[in-house]
Amino acid sequence: MRHPPIGHLLREWRGLRRLSQLDLALESGISTRHLSYIETGKAQAGRGVLARIADVLAMPLRERNALMVAAGYAPHYAETAFDAPALDMMRRAVGLIVAHQEPYPAFVLDRYWNVLQVNDGAIRINDLVMSGRQSPHGNILHQVFDPADIRAFIVNWEEVAEKFIRHLHQEIAASPGDGRGQALLEDILRYPGVPKDWQHRGALGAPSPILTMTFRSSRGELSFFETITTFSTPRNVTLDEMRIDCAFPADDHTAAVCAALAAEARAANGH
Repeated sequence: MRHPPIGHLLREWRGLRRLSQLDLALESGISTRHLSYIETGKAQAGRGVLARIADVLAMPLRERNALMVAAGYAPHYAETAFDAPALDMMRRAVGLIVAHQEPYPAFVLDRYWNVLQVNDGAIRINDLVMSGRQSPHGNILHQVFDPADIRAFIVNWEEVAEKFIRHLHQEIAASPGDGRGQALLEDILRYPGVPKDWQHRGALGAPSPILTMTFRSSRGELSFFETITTFSTPRNVTLDEMRIDCAFPADDHTAAVCAALAAEARAANGH
């Protein structure tokens, strides 16, 4: 039997969450028969029912919109450009977090690892490591995997690269209908030196509790660990997919270099 778009989505998400029709129906407060009819196109699901189903399936906002569209409704959540006036207060909040990360690096990223914003600390470290060269990419994954980019200066590259691939696999698994994520994975796997079996999530080793990224530089090796900040209960697709990556020094030498670079920049600017 050929299922309608909404049926395909529900079956896919039930499989991802390992829920039977009975499980999903009970947790969503509807009958198994009604859920079956929704999946086969014999019944039209109301927006409220779809919202409950999406809650049970823990669907991201973009996928909730896709579910609504598949059922014949308009998307429920807006997707606004990061620089739009509607996000002015949220953008200010992001700016405060990024500014307070000084003198250490901070990056604002979207769902596909594109860089939306960086602080001065990130620019200074990049200039030091890359000897003033600009990255040809505006995407963190391409920067890490392209041998002509910052990859050439990462001491523990294979460990770092495996971590990024694992995260990308997790994001694809969390949004099975996301073709852009799969395309990004395929692009990254084409870079030289990337193990071919990394295209399979099961081929990756167990993750380490905390990963330190270490760079070669003219001032010695610099090591950082990272924290990720996200918005709590966002109602906008852009905010739901945004994350702030803050890098902290993993040793005293790295902290001292970051502080020295900031002091030199202030002196150069007459502050």
